[in-house]
Amino acid sequence: MTQPHRIRAGLVAGGGLGGPGLGPEPHFHRCLPHPLLLLPAPRASRVQDPLARRRLRHLELHCRPSRRLPASARSRKDSSIRWMEKVRFWRGSESRAAICIGIGIGFYGNSETSDGVSQLSSALLHANHTLSAIDHLVLETVERLGEAVRTELTTLEEVLEPRTELVAAARGARRQAEAVAQQLQGLAFWQGVPLSPLQVAEDVSFVEEYRWLAYVLLLLLELLVCLFTLLGLAKQSKWLVIVMTVMSLLVLVLSWGSMGLEAATAVGLSDFCSNPDPYVLNLTQEETGLSSDILSYYFLCNQAVSNPFQQRLTLSQRALANIHSQLLGLEREAVPQFPSAQKPLLSLEETLNVTEGNFHQLVALLHCRGLHKDYGAALRGLCEDALEGLLFLLLFSLLSAGALATALCSLPRAWALFPPSRNPSALCSGSRLSEPLLPAGLDPGSPLRSFPGCRRRPH
Repeated sequence: MTQPHRIRAGLVAGGGLGGPGLGPEPHFHRCLPHPLLLLPAPRASRVQDPLARRRLRHLELHCRPSRRLPASARSRKDSSIRWMEKVRFWRGSESRAAICIGIGIGFYGNSETSDGVSQLSSALLHANHTLSAIDHLVLETVERLGEAVRTELTTLEEVLEPRTELVAAARGARRQAEAVAQQLQGLAFWQGVPLSPLQVAEDVSFVEEYRWLAYVLLLLLELLVCLFTLLGLAKQSKWLVIVMTVMSLLVLVLSWGSMGLEAATAVGLSDFCSNPDPYVLNLTQEETGLSSDILSYYFLCNQAVSNPFQQRLTLSQRALANIHSQLLGLEREAVPQFPSAQKPLLSLEETLNVTEGNFHQLVALLHCRGLHKDYGAALRGLCEDALEGLLFLLLFSLLSAGALATALCSLPRAWALFPPSRNPSALCSGSRLSEPLLPAGLDPGSPLRSFPGCRRRPH
């Protein structure tokens, strides 16, 4: 068993590492690999070299950070330090918990905003489908009537040429068909308009896609900063806390910027949603050049606004009824005398039936109910879901900014209480640690073993 080394080197001179007869110093044993028993040395053998005194003082400061205190005082001091560390840790943890709550609110607000914008895009796409269907039906009906006038009615007039009254009836049907085509052309009110709901929906979806992705990345960044900061506080890692402090400063700037953007957007959107009809009417009229009667009919859709296409629809319906009656009269009178007139008459009746079917579809599509329903769905998506999501995002940015500002103020104080990292390399410089500490006249004795964990590393 290794015997304790007895050093009579004046270690107690001027206060030294301990008083006479205090026995082994526990802190000193942490620095040296051998158990030491410090005994008072004769006055003649005490250290006289100033350099040796400084080295002894250096060893005292590194191996004994504080003087021996009573057990109760040391216990109170240690508990006070631990309590302050816990306070700093939980203060930083509370701010990070507030950030985590804000992140949850941010995810909900981002989802609500995305749902509102998606509802707006869907309403615009449905309105574009309705307007495209109106244009397609009008174009198809007009082309079919024009083809019937050029072919079937011309053939019928040639066949019925010997009978003047029958030719007059066929020409009357021609005039009615041309009148129907002319009236129907005025129903395609959106044809040639530069503003396309499809293009607006695509632009809105494009912007919303990148907005949603940017907020998801910001939320994930804040979550990672929060988790790694808590890890650094728990592990008492200074470098990790410092890196997360810098990242918190960056996220704080992003949070303030997003909060300003969200506040401005929410204020503008709430102002728009308080009375959207006049603004939408004026903007649409400016962009499309349509009359205010048509726009008011579709945007308001109430008893006070009449259908601007009612007269055209009434005239077209009467003209179609007249054509139908004239064709029935020609079929009764002309077919018995001119059998070759039966084929163009049947073709005309088929064209008339298709035209009447398209006309009824046009009447349903031109009614304000469909487009006004799309307009209401767009407003609900924009003024309810999207605005609600913006308010939650604003709350998220506010919570994040406040919590990050609190964390930035508390983190430097927290890492100041971390225990200092020990650097034993200064005490593990070679194989003879005791030689510089002894006066020139004393034998250093056998060399001390190197510290565990203080072995030389190859350069």
